[in-house]
Amino acid sequence: MTHSSLNIIRHEHRALSAMLRSITLLLHEHRRHGTLPDFDALQAMLFYVDEFPERLHHPKESRLLFPKLRGRNARTDAVLDQLDRDHARGERAIRELEHALLGFRTMSGTVQCEMRRDNFEQLMRHYADFYLEHMRVEETQILPLAESVLDADEWAELDAA
Repeated sequence: MTHSSLNIIRHEHRALSAMLRSITLLLHEHRRHGTLPDFDALQAMLFYVDEFPERLHHPKESRLLFPKLRGRNARTDAVLDQLDRDHARGERAIRELEHALLGFRTMSGTVQCEMRRDNFEQLMRHYADFYLEHMRVEETQILPLAESVLDADEWAELDAA
């Protein structure tokens, strides 16, 4: 049976994955061509990464889905604890990325440009790798578990939310 709440989570994961991959590809292409990226576009892309998962997507998981899976076994609880820590870490990391982008943009016409570019690109790669792995764990461990253990009433509550 397909549950609308899981479809929404999976769709949101695909959208975030596409955005993260687009940012890293954009940076790689500008680096390869020796050009500066469109800072307005990068800022808008990071705004999406901040607003969408941090403010809309993660609360659905941490407040609605994860509590329904807690207490089933110690291993699952450990994974859920790590995913919740990841959500908190992601919020700090996006602030660091936004600050690094501002530094890169502000210093792009100075001798610090390459250092600022390297810093931003490295932080972006780490952030993208971190979140892609985070979503992989949710998709391969948590969502299948939810499909196998939640009852009809729990699904109705999740789908309604």
